[in-house]
Amino acid sequence: MEENKQKIIENFINNVKGKKFDPTGFNHRHDGAEGHWLEQKMGITANGDNEPDLLGYEMKKDTASKTTFGDWSPDLALWKKDRPYTAIPKIDRDTQFLKYFGKPNQKKGGRLSWSGEPVPTIKGYNSFGQILQIDNNENILACYSYSEDTRADKSTLIPDHFQRDDLIIAKWLKESIKTKVERKFNDKGWFKCYKNLSGIYVSIGFGPPINYSDWIKLVKTGTVFYDSGMYAGNVRPYAQWRANNNYWDELVTEKHGED
Repeated sequence: MEENKQKIIENFINNVKGKKFDPTGFNHRHDGAEGHWLEQKMGITANGDNEPDLLGYEMKKDTASKTTFGDWSPDLALWKKDRPYTAIPKIDRDTQFLKYFGKPNQKKGGRLSWSGEPVPTIKGYNSFGQILQIDNNENILACYSYSEDTRADKSTLIPDHFQRDDLIIAKWLKESIKTKVERKFNDKGWFKCYKNLSGIYVSIGFGPPINYSDWIKLVKTGTVFYDSGMYAGNVRPYAQWRANNNYWDELVTEKHGED
């Protein structure tokens, strides 16, 4: 067995297997608390350099239904300095973009967000007139078409200069996403730590390297999807690219630690 993989398996068996997440010393309200705990147990130093987590492998933790490739914001967007159209002035993210293309969350006092229903998918236009598309250069586009927007108040909600079809509201450039995907997943591959129904870690599974060509095909089929959690009042973009766990599980080529 490859030496680095063997070291990771030993780390898991010695430091994680049979244990359950202990929140002591972690922010209980932080969604990433268990991930940080697992990183510590596996000997991973937290960083934001978009490199594989450990010895050439990217680590994923067991989650309820879907697992994240990365939190990757668009390179160009209507609310950013770098925009899809230089002729269109930058708009404010919270007070304009989210008002035009997002939705108020009544459970949060009407707080505007680009999450859930408004977020574009590759499978067709949603009721907010938005869709995810891949252009001929394999860039990823979030587009808006006024004619596909079924909201009753769209004529007063959408400014005149945005009342058009095929408006690019955000764009992920191929070279940017390719670098992020391949730096994390195209070295030696990835591994995932699995829990039982009681939340106790029991096994570790390994999957193969993933390059951009593989990844963008999954975006085209909707296997990999954009899961935005952007909302007003929080500067974090929450631009998650994810796939359901059944996809990740199908990729696992070997598992260790199960009795």
